[in-house]
Amino acid sequence: MPNNQTPGHKRYLFLVSFVAAIGGFLFGFDTAVISGVLSFVVNQFRFDTAMEGWFVSCALLGCIIGVAAAGTLSDRYGRKKVMLLAALFFLVSSIGCMAASGTTTLISFRIIGGLGIGVASMICPLYISEFAPPQYRGRLVALYQLAITVGIVAAYFSNAYLLNISQTVEGLTGWLHFVLVENVWRSMIGIGLVPALTFLLCLFFVPDSPRWLVLQGKEEEARRNLEKVNPVQVARDEINAVKANKEEGSFKQLFSPAFRIPLLIGLLLPFLSQVSGINAVIYYGPVILDKAGFSLSDALGGQVMVGLVNVIFTFVAILTVDKYGRRPLLFWGAGGAVASLLALGFLFRAEVLGGPWILICILLFIACFAFSFGPVCFILIGEIFPNASRGLAMSMATLSLWVANFLVGQMTPYMLKSAAWGPAATFWTFALLCAPTLWLTWKMIPETKGRSLEEIERYWLQRGK
Repeated sequence: MPNNQTPGHKRYLFLVSFVAAIGGFLFGFDTAVISGVLSFVVNQFRFDTAMEGWFVSCALLGCIIGVAAAGTLSDRYGRKKVMLLAALFFLVSSIGCMAASGTTTLISFRIIGGLGIGVASMICPLYISEFAPPQYRGRLVALYQLAITVGIVAAYFSNAYLLNISQTVEGLTGWLHFVLVENVWRSMIGIGLVPALTFLLCLFFVPDSPRWLVLQGKEEEARRNLEKVNPVQVARDEINAVKANKEEGSFKQLFSPAFRIPLLIGLLLPFLSQVSGINAVIYYGPVILDKAGFSLSDALGGQVMVGLVNVIFTFVAILTVDKYGRRPLLFWGAGGAVASLLALGFLFRAEVLGGPWILICILLFIACFAFSFGPVCFILIGEIFPNASRGLAMSMATLSLWVANFLVGQMTPYMLKSAAWGPAATFWTFALLCAPTLWLTWKMIPETKGRSLEEIERYWLQRGK
C-alpha cells in the first residue's frame, strides 16, 4: 500500500519508532540482567529456593500491576505521558537496586523496575503501531522486539564484562571497590540507569499518537503529526478513517460479538508465547547450562550466544513479516519451538550432557521464538483491536503475557531442581503448553499484513454481523 512517502517522512518515522523502541531495550535489559545477578544475590542474602523464585518473579508482579494500569492511563492521558512514566520507573529502579542495603529494599526496587517493564511492554508497541503506515507497521513493531533482544544481549555482555573486571581489576578502593568488586551485582543492575536516562530525555522530542489525539478531539495536532510521516492527503484520509470508526471504548465493546475473537486471540497468544519457556531460558539459562556440565563462566558465555541468536533471528522477522505475513512466521516458528523443546527433554532424559547438543537445541529454540512469537505477538496485539479500546485491550493482552511470565518465573526453579520433574520433564511441559499455538494460528488468527488498523477493525465488525 504505497503512499509516496518522502525520505524525510521515512527518517522521522524511523526516529520516532526508534525512541519508542528504547523502552523495549530497557524491557529486555531489565529482564535478562537478573541471569548474571542471581547467583551473587542468592549467596549474599542466603536465599532459599522460595526466596530465589520470589527475587526473580517479584519484578513480574510489578509488571502485572504496571500493565493493569497502563491501558486506562494511556487512554486517558495519552501514550507519550505513559512512556515517560515507564522511563521514570526504570531510572528509579536501577539506582535503588544498586544502592539497596537489604532484602526488603532490593525487592521493593525490583518491583518498581517491574512496573517500568510492564508499562513499556504495553505502551511502546501500541505507540509504534498507531504511528506507522500499514506497509511498514509490521517491521517497525518488530523493531521494538529487536530492541528487546538487543537489551537482552547487552545485559549478557555487560554481566560478563563486569564479572571479568571484578576478577581482574586491582587498586580500586571505597565505593568503586564496593560496587565493582565486592558486590559486582550492584554494577550489573546499576548500569541500566544509562539507557533509562536516555529514554527519558529522548521522549521529550517525540509527539503523541495521532490516533489517540483524534479520539480526544485534537484533530489539528493529529494532522500535523501524521504529515511528518505521510503526504498531506494520506494524513487527512487516515484522520477521516479514525473519525469514521470513532466510538466510546469500553469492556462492553471488547466483549461484543464482533470483537470476542480478537480478544480471545489477544489473551491466548501472549500467554502461550510465555509458557513456551522462553523466559525460563532467559532467567535461568546459566542454571540450565550448569546442569548440562558448563562452568559458570562458560554458562554466561553460552547465555551471550543465546542473546546473539535472539538478535540475529529477530532480523528475519523484520525483513519478512510485511512480505510473507504474520501467520506463516508464527506457524513455522511455533512448530520449530515445540520440536526444539522436545529434543531438549530427550537429551536431558538420556543424559547426553557432554558436547554442544544441549546448547545447540537451546539456540534452535531461541531462533524459532525470535522470528515468530517474539515480534509477531506484539505486532498482532497492536493491530487486531478497535481504535477506541486499543489501550484497554492491549493492557489485557499484555497482562496475560505477564501472568504467564510470573508463573514460569516462580515455578521454573522448583521444576528444574525437583526430583519428580528435573530438566527433561520441564522442557516437555513447555513443549506441551506451546503446541496449542499451532491450532490458534491455523484456525483463528487472520492475516493482517498491508491492512490499515481501520480496515482490520471493519473486518471484525463485518465478521461479527
